[in-house]
Amino acid sequence: MPGPVVLITGASQGIGEAIARVFARECRGVRLALVARSGPNLRAVARRCRQSGATAEVFPCDVSEEAAVTALAAAVRKRFRAVDVLINNAGQFAASPIEKTSAADFDRMIAANLRSVFLVSRAFAPAMLRRRRGDIFNMGSVAGLVGFPGDAGYCAAKFGVTGLSRVMRAEFKGRGVRVCCVFPGATQSPSWKGSGISPARLMPAEDVARAFLDIYRLSRRTVVEEIVLRPQAGDL
Repeated sequence: MPGPVVLITGASQGIGEAIARVFARECRGVRLALVARSGPNLRAVARRCRQSGATAEVFPCDVSEEAAVTALAAAVRKRFRAVDVLINNAGQFAASPIEKTSAADFDRMIAANLRSVFLVSRAFAPAMLRRRRGDIFNMGSVAGLVGFPGDAGYCAAKFGVTGLSRVMRAEFKGRGVRVCCVFPGATQSPSWKGSGISPARLMPAEDVARAFLDIYRLSRRTVVEEIVLRPQAGDL
């Protein structure tokens, strides 16, 4: 029997790549729909996943653009018909205090981190609801639970992801679709390059990725609504 179709946005690097590779290694027969803006990086991730025995197809897309997401949904349906697991991982990080944040910069943070979750979920959730089965994971952040000085746009967007996830969960409750919001702290990823933070204080991306797989594997009678992951070595 074919395995689940797992669509991962932001799959070209960092946590998104780690999620793809963990599912490829450990979920028998998985079929991966890998989505990101960077085609070359995405294709490299797909090759690694295929080496682990997974089916992996790439779908270059800017998930903050409505027309692009509409085209993405059509392409994924044509290739895989239905999506079983949707992982809204795409996002960007840029630190800036309020007084130095332009309206354009703020809008970019909202589009990349929040609008994308809304657009992709709206595109794929209805089919899950019709089948009365599916899993949606939204990538939050501890910045969606605590306000960090200097992160105006990013925190605003991630607080939005927290709220949107809770609304989705309330709307989909009892309809067969589980919604989980994952709140990672500092994780080894391109976002932390040049930060000056020692890698020893950061979580491995694979540890965060494994949480997605383990939650997905739980009985359908159980939903993990929210999970917070923090580095053991520091409050980041």
